[in-house]
Formats: sequence, C-alpha cells, structure tokens
Amino acid sequence: MSYFAASIKQMLGANPGKPAPEDYSPEAREIHVVKKGRKETKAELMAIEEAHALHERRHLWRKRRWMTLILVNLLFVVSYYFDVQLLEGALTASRFIGFHMADLNSALQVMLAFKHVVLNLLIGTVTVFILWILVGGRTFCSWVCPYHLLAEWTETLHLWLEAKKWIRPVTFHRGARTIFYVLFALLALVTGYTVFETLSPTGILSRAMIYGPGLALLWVLLLLLFEVFVSRRAWCRYVCPIGLTYGLVGSISPVRVKYNLKDCHHEGNCRKVCLVPHVLDMTIKGRAADVDVPVGADCTRCGLCVDACPTSSLTYEVLGLKKLQ
Repeated sequence: MSYFAASIKQMLGANPGKPAPEDYSPEAREIHVVKKGRKETKAELMAIEEAHALHERRHLWRKRRWMTLILVNLLFVVSYYFDVQLLEGALTASRFIGFHMADLNSALQVMLAFKHVVLNLLIGTVTVFILWILVGGRTFCSWVCPYHLLAEWTETLHLWLEAKKWIRPVTFHRGARTIFYVLFALLALVTGYTVFETLSPTGILSRAMIYGPGLALLWVLLLLLFEVFVSRRAWCRYVCPIGLTYGLVGSISPVRVKYNLKDCHHEGNCRKVCLVPHVLDMTIKGRAADVDVPVGADCTRCGLCVDACPTSSLTYEVLGLKKLQ
C-alpha cells in the first residue's frame, strides 16, 4: 500500500497492522532475521536510556517547539496590544502584513455555514494551505495550537495519576474523530452556524489571549480536567477536526519524520511519549517493511519521539534534502 493511502486510512481510524510478507524489502527482511534472535536485556536497555538521558540534545525539539508556539501566539497579543498591525486577528483568521490567512478547518466551516465563498477567505485559505504543505500539515497542532501546549503540560499530571494507579484511563476508537468531522460539517451546513468554532479550545484560547478572558474558558478547563482524570489527550485524539484537516495536507508535505530500522532497539520509548502512537507502529519489532520508513501524515511532527529515541532511529527529514538536526 502506498504511503499516501496508508496515511489516510490511519487518520480515519484504521489500525496500521502488520505488512503482508510480500511488502517487506530484502534489506528489511535481512535485518529482521538478525534481530529475531537477538534480545537486549533490561540492563542493556536501561544503559542505552541513561546514556541518552545525559545527552546534551535531550528535549531539543521540544524546547524549539514550545518556544515557537509561545512566540507565534505572543505575536498576536503584542500586535493587538500595541496596535502595530503586524499580525491582526486570531488563529482562526488573521492578516499578516497585509496577507490574508485563514485556518483551513475554520474556513471550511464558514463556507458550509454561509454556503458561499468570500474572496478574502479563499485567498487566506490558499495562503495557509501552501504554508502548511511546505512545513508539514499537522505541524500546526503541535507547533502553533495553544490548546496543544496546555494539554501537553496537564498530560504529565494524568500520567502521574496513572502511575500511582489512582485513575484508570479510558480510550476510545480513533474513528470517532472522523465521525465528529462529518458531524461538525453537517451542523454548519444545516444550521448555518459554525458550531465547532464555538466549542474549539484553539479558537477560544487564541481569542482569550488577544482580547481578554471570557466564560468560554470554563469549557477549556472542563476539557483539560476530562483529559487529566478520564482520557489522555481526548480532544486532540478523538474529537478535533483540525488535526484531520491538516493531516490531509500533511500527507503531501515534504516535511516528515523518518524511521530507520537498522539501529532501533525497539524499546518503545517513542510510542510512550507520542500523542498518536499508531503512526509509530513500524517501530514495533518485525513491523517495518523497509529500512527507511516515513512516519504517517497523522504525525504532528512534535519531535517528542525524535528526542526520546536513544539511537537516533527517528529523525526529521525534508524530501530531497538531508535530515534536520
């Protein structure tokens, strides 16, 4: 199955599954045969992890991402507060030095609700579409979305409670996000109202930072509490259509994370930190069909797996260029 088709199926909720025998390349088969009879001891794996923990590049991509996300959102705040007209509006729709920009999912909701296309909205949508093709679709989720950052911070509390066995986390079928995507689109079409924009914590937080807090922040708080005590990162994993929209763009983006089978110890650290661990299914022992495997488009390019990998088997790449350091 092609990379594009597999990525789309995963985004819609399908489980990756093990490749068919004929899908394995000769090089990958040879590596799997060698690894099949080799199993690192717990002490060896711990030694690898400890060496990585002391490495100077630990959390490098997370630091870069947090800094970028905070700076992008602060740019909206500073532009509004000092009235410099550098970046006007909010994440859902804005104007950067005169260039109209519109969030792809918000634009779709507006077009469905009002049943016609506004020229500025179309221009803004095309601009953002080109931008996120170049930098990698779901990069928006982890590098720009303010709710993602809050959810990532509160996720540590969820994991702590889970480790203490004080909560039993609940999971849902990933296909629920596809159902919500269709549901929000139909609601906009039928009611003439952008229902999702009212509920979206991304838009609520963006507007609250720029124009001041409101009662809608209580909804954001409820979502975070649900994720802390019930289901880890539930909004992003099972509900938010923004990720699905940008994931479709990411499927044709030249920017992606690449997995290399050769040096991987299959200890699973990457999947433990990943928001969407199904995209790292190839890191499970015996699953990679080729030596180099691109991670699917549902990947948010957050870099947590790149930071966590003790053997640098996961790296950023731009097609046709060298890997990013």
